[in-house]
Amino acid sequence: MGIVFRLDRMMADRKISLKELAERIEITNANLSILKTGKAKAIRMTTLEAICRELQCQPGDLLEYEEE
Repeated sequence: MGIVFRLDRMMADRKISLKELAERIEITNANLSILKTGKAKAIRMTTLEAICRELQCQPGDLLEYEEE
């Protein structure tokens, strides 16, 4: 698997919808959905920073390493 982005878990913990988070960090629902479902191949540092700011978390709370 490699690096796994756990945005779905953090959003559930914070009780925030995809639409609300997308509006707060000013990206499209589609792009945030790609991150949430784990289909993204990369993430911009500014996007990661915005997500962490809005969810009040650290990057390590969102990222996990899973062996293949």
